[in-house]
Amino acid sequence: MAHSKREIERKYEGPPGSGSLSLPELVGTGPVHAVRDQGVRELDALYFDTADARLAAGGLTLRRRTGGEDEGWHLKLPLAADVREEIQAPLAPEVPAELAALVRGFTRGAALVPLVRLVSVRELHHLVDARGTLLAEASVDRVLAERLGGASAEWTEAEVELAEGAPPALLDKLDKRLRKAGLRRASSPSKLATALERTAPEPPGTPAAEPPGRAGARLLAYLRAQRETLVHLDPAVRRGLPDSVHRMRVATRRLRSALRSYADLLDREATDPLGAELKWLAGELGADRDLEVLTERLGAHLAELAPELVEGPVPQRLRQWAGENRGDSRGQVAAALDSERYLALRDRLDALLADPPFRKAAGGPPRKVYRKALGRELARLRRRMERAAATAPGPERDLALHEARKKAKRTRYAAEAATALLGSPAKKLAKDVKKLQKLLGEHQDGVVARDRLRELAAAAETAGENAFTYGLLYGREERAAARCESEVPAAWKRVEHSGRRLRHTK
Repeated sequence: MAHSKREIERKYEGPPGSGSLSLPELVGTGPVHAVRDQGVRELDALYFDTADARLAAGGLTLRRRTGGEDEGWHLKLPLAADVREEIQAPLAPEVPAELAALVRGFTRGAALVPLVRLVSVRELHHLVDARGTLLAEASVDRVLAERLGGASAEWTEAEVELAEGAPPALLDKLDKRLRKAGLRRASSPSKLATALERTAPEPPGTPAAEPPGRAGARLLAYLRAQRETLVHLDPAVRRGLPDSVHRMRVATRRLRSALRSYADLLDREATDPLGAELKWLAGELGADRDLEVLTERLGAHLAELAPELVEGPVPQRLRQWAGENRGDSRGQVAAALDSERYLALRDRLDALLADPPFRKAAGGPPRKVYRKALGRELARLRRRMERAAATAPGPERDLALHEARKKAKRTRYAAEAATALLGSPAKKLAKDVKKLQKLLGEHQDGVVARDRLRELAAAAETAGENAFTYGLLYGREERAAARCESEVPAAWKRVEHSGRRLRHTK
């Protein structure tokens, strides 16, 4: 059974040309009261990856290590600078199925094979405080790396890893002390990255797909950033970590929105099919998120009622309904990420970013191209807002406001993508459109909530329960929707003002 821990560490190397490395005196650095020698250990690790090193390209490492207190299988996932999550599984001959499943979004059908063997001779030291509590581990590793069937390399590096519960500021204090002693931060984030770099032949030069500074280059950089977000959230979504599904869905929507908003820059014969697949993925991810939002909304409104107004087992029925549907939606997300369709989408996205089918406009001045695209998005949003305003209250108007909300979200994403280029006018537009989108989103959440309350009330009546409370909640949702609608005109006026300011900006 796999378990995980968070790893906060920094790696160091000696000055250029130095063949050796040693740790300076660390006693007195922050709360470090003593340094206890833990002896020398030999660690033998076999790193697994695809033949073309797809895990390493994504910053992941998967190894089978013997020696040391934590021998076994280790999968390391990057979280932030100096921070990785390490998922451990017991020692076994083959890659554990649980770990292989977590990296399927990276391997995408390619086999995991032994790629590099690392043998490290580690001098380990424990840094403790005045009470003897472990604060960090500091080590010096002499490393021999062998690319299986290829070259080998040797080097020495130091490593400092915080113990669980140790103050994060200690890492900076130790860093200052190590740098003062002549050490410097390692150029590679992991031993595997160093090994691959030192044992690989020189890669051929890759010409830029688009001259820097052109509109196409700006779009390509944005698309790649969203793609990286999507890719690195894949394991977290597979593990069901909090907020991971929502964040992956947002990255998916931003990718699709950029392809549509800036359609002048790329051949639509290539981007439209990809956009359709991104829409599918966002829909699969949305099932779980939408249910979560609705459940929290209904639960919060129920908690606001006085106890005497809650007739019958309303909380229990709500929990039962949420639990039954949550199981289905999580299963839907898992099935989507394990599907061939998702893996094909990832392949298609990578292919487009590797060889983007630029159109003539991609070589144009970026500010002009982006401002024009934002103007088109605003015009589309304006037509949806006018249509909603001209529709009589009722289901048709609810639908019209929902369509306006979708257009507002796309306009917001387009403005956010242009902020680095167009500056404060685009940032202000994105902010104002986000407020409008939030109002329209609240309205749509209320529409969905009223539909679910009808269903719950019908089920309660069939079971012989009192449906009074569901009616109260329904009335609350109606009033909340009316408040949102009353605030929409002012929010739209602010968007219009920001749009005019953007048009008149050079």
